[in-house]
Amino acid sequence: MINSNKLKIFNDPIYGFIRIPSTLIFKLIEDPYFQRLRRISQMGLSYMVYPGAHHTRFHHALGSMHLMQHAIQVLRFKGVAISEEEEEGLLVAILLHDIGHGPFSHAMENSIVEGISHEHISLLFMQELNQKFNGSLTLAIEIFRGEYSRRFLNQLVSSQLDMDRMDYLKRDSFYTGVAEGSINAERLISMLNVVDNELVVEEKGIYSVEKFLITRRFMYWQVYLHKTGLVAEQLLIRILKRARELLGKGMQIECSEALLFFMKNRVFENDFTAEVLDQFSHLDDIDILSALKQWQYHDDFVLSKLSGMIINRELLSIKMKNSPIASKKIEEQSEKIKNLYGLSEEETAYFVFAGKIGNRAYNSEFQNINILKKDGRLKDVAKASDHLNLKTFSKKVLKYYMCYPKETI
Repeated sequence: MINSNKLKIFNDPIYGFIRIPSTLIFKLIEDPYFQRLRRISQMGLSYMVYPGAHHTRFHHALGSMHLMQHAIQVLRFKGVAISEEEEEGLLVAILLHDIGHGPFSHAMENSIVEGISHEHISLLFMQELNQKFNGSLTLAIEIFRGEYSRRFLNQLVSSQLDMDRMDYLKRDSFYTGVAEGSINAERLISMLNVVDNELVVEEKGIYSVEKFLITRRFMYWQVYLHKTGLVAEQLLIRILKRARELLGKGMQIECSEALLFFMKNRVFENDFTAEVLDQFSHLDDIDILSALKQWQYHDDFVLSKLSGMIINRELLSIKMKNSPIASKKIEEQSEKIKNLYGLSEEETAYFVFAGKIGNRAYNSEFQNINILKKDGRLKDVAKASDHLNLKTFSKKVLKYYMCYPKETI
């Protein structure tokens, strides 16, 4: 790798000093596409539950890159050959893996654009940067897409035990103050190895993997899918839906030029041209928050009421159950709010709605985590573990919810 002509470091609250290893990576970090991640929240609206959760995708990307540097060092020490070109490709791939996130991350993934994953948009950004940097990202893109011949390199970037997950669990635990979510990433990385081009975990690291999976399950139900954060995200999705609906009826909506572009245009995967990518690159959390501050005073009751709920944290009530919500209960709440505010059926649906959420801590059928036994055999962690609950983690758990205004209680 080509070293930068100056010593570049970031002071990170999780890992201490993070070293920038090459000129290319420093230039990528300097690029406006990457700097935009400073204005994209890592945890969406979770700060409404955990006030400290204001860290950004920028933090997370640098942290993931730092862990990748450590993983490369460990694997080389164990005799796994990784060339300097592969090292830079890995570091670039993990640095840019989340560059395609939109405002408030996952909450907006299907509101700004139509059914386009952030991974796909990340790839588009990487391809654009590859042109800008004269093909320097070609290997990183191959690794990111899983097209490079050495499969374990992609697994370090995207798998069930990758540097992305290790960093966000440790980082999100730190910033939320949820100590139960902390993992020992360094211990996990020190137990990694490669067998037949596949990433594996040495047998003595099995308890660290168990802790990692249990922690991930805990963080999803306690933090990422917390009912208050869920309500806030659902409100935000409906606010943008209402704004788009009003624009379609010819009403005036004040917001930034970038946000207005996506409110006026329904963008599908095939529509994602260079012009659209440029508009997307100007979109961040600030666009959404400034729009909400204006929309809370809009003439439309639905838009103003919903926007005020987010701005003032006067959210809807939510009930969560392990079984589907009875349609009768939804109808009862809908009738109350319809009469209270004098709304139509269509407008009432913005305030009373039901849905479901699901999570699976471990998927034994896709990119499973293999444990390297002392006799050289590989065994799936769920089968190798003596933890009673680990096998159940591979089953998807569903929970059902209903949201409605507090005024109807």
